[in-house]
Formats: sequence, structure tokens, C-alpha cells
Amino acid sequence: MYPSYLKAYENGKLKRTADHLYNMLKSCSICPRNCLVNRIKGEKGFCKTGLLPKVVNFMPHNGEEPPISGAKGSGAIFFSNCNMACVYCQNFEFSQKKEGREVDFDELAGFMLKLQDLGCHNLNLVTPTHVLPQILKSLLIAIPEGLKLPIIYNTSGYESVEIIKSLNGIVDIYLSDMRYSDNESAKQYSNTLNYPEYNREAVKEMHRQVGIAEFDKSSIITRGMIIRHLVLPNKLSGTEKIMEFIAKELSENTYISLMSQYIPYYKADKHPKINRRINTREYEEAQNIMQKYHLYNGWTQESRGLERLAGVNIKRNI
Repeated sequence: MYPSYLKAYENGKLKRTADHLYNMLKSCSICPRNCLVNRIKGEKGFCKTGLLPKVVNFMPHNGEEPPISGAKGSGAIFFSNCNMACVYCQNFEFSQKKEGREVDFDELAGFMLKLQDLGCHNLNLVTPTHVLPQILKSLLIAIPEGLKLPIIYNTSGYESVEIIKSLNGIVDIYLSDMRYSDNESAKQYSNTLNYPEYNREAVKEMHRQVGIAEFDKSSIITRGMIIRHLVLPNKLSGTEKIMEFIAKELSENTYISLMSQYIPYYKADKHPKINRRINTREYEEAQNIMQKYHLYNGWTQESRGLERLAGVNIKRNI
């Protein structure tokens, strides 16, 4: 059955997984931070989210990679808050400044169904990690009402591999960042501990589950993984090590979105090494590294595409 969560709904796996992850909120260990707060009682840890998910907007999104957005748009739900704290985040107003509003599971399910009614190609869960149990509970409501859009798990990549394992047979498409290859940069610029280790193990599990990206006759992704790599100034994203990992530990056929859209938003002006956009030479070096490791599948960004992707208006109006 497609998408996979329909079979998981029928055989009970989706409910079992939703219930298990929901119970984990009593002493939250949904992500690598392991805050151990009781979110069911409204306690909040690093992600500043209690029981109810907070959403800033949902809409057909035309600014993703071509096989995600297609002609009709990707059905994006933008969740507020995050389990990272990037000093350069372009969405800091709702990732770190609490913009958005809380919604219950029924309303979230309604957003999913509305996006399907609008003709979107997929259900794009943007920054879902910290509200995954709530998302699965909402799926249980939306599926009997006819939801059948494939899920895109659109993540920063700071994930617990055990949680990703629980999504086997539920998620068909993973869209994951590989942001850093060294702990020092990850800690300084995103306030994360051991990001590369958690990220690599999670990405390996994603690849094991869904494999190389597959596309329909309209070139829309139907299954598989796309890895996003944002090129930062002064080689701080560790492109060499990340591309080597992808080629050797995953597959040379992996689809990669090499992103040139870095802009020094938010608190980046307080960090001299990242207080500028990347230059042409830095981006070309990253492209050459991909070619060095025979990574030819995916997308790069020219200046026009850069402006289109970096300038997306999320229209905070739910």
C-alpha cells in the first residue's frame, strides 16, 4: 500500500508507535537532548514545547527542491520551535522566538487534509522532531478521513536513531540536513552536542529504510532520501567529510541538495567567521568535492535559484 503509513494504520503499527512515542513525552527523550521533562503535564525542555504542537503556518510550498514542490506545491506544515538553536537561522522568529500558536491534534489533522484538498504532492513536515508523537496522533485522526499524501520528514538531522527506527514503514521520504562534520562548529553555531555522531547514525537508518530516491513519471519523489547540505563560510560545514561519508557509508547514487543560500541572519553578526554570505569560490569548492566522491545526483543552486529559495514568504497567518 502507498503511502506506507496506510498499511501501518491497518496493521496497528502506526497506533502502537504513536502510543509509545507519546508515552516517552512523560520523561521526554524524543531527541538527543533527553531533557526528561514531563511534556504531557506541560513541562518544557530545550525545544520550549509542551504537549500541544505549535504551528506558524501550513501552505502549498513552491520553494523546495523540484521533485518535492513539483507543479502543485509541497504541502508544508511549519512547526514552531526546534531542538537546535542555530545562531544564523533564517526562521528564527518561529524556531526560537516562539512565534506561532498551539493546535490540538484534531486541528493538526485538519491541516493535513486541507493540504491534500489543495492538491499538494506530499505532506511536508518541517522541523518535526520535537513534535513527532503529536504528528503521529494526528495522522491517526486524518487517515480515516481520507489522508493519503506521502510524508516528507523534513529534519535538521539532529535525531535519535532509535526514534528514526520507529518510523520504518510509516515515512516514505526523508529530507534530512547534514549540517556539520565536527562537534566544535555544531556546538558553537547550533548549540548541539555530538551532532555529527547522531546525524550520521540517523541518516544511515533513513537510507536503510527507504533507499535511493525514486520518482514518478512527473518527476515527483515517491520514496527515498534527499540530503541537504548548507555550505557555510570558511568551510565550517565540513563538506569534505560529509561527502566522503555519503559516498562510502550510504551510496554514490544518493541525491544531494547542495545549498548556497546561507545568509547571516539572527545572531550571525556576533560571529566573525559566519558574518557574511559564501562566495563563488567556496561554493565551487563544495561542488568539486561532490564530484571528487562521484556524487552526481541532486541539485545545486545558481544565483536565481538562491534568491527564490532564500526569499520564501511563509506568511504567518494561521
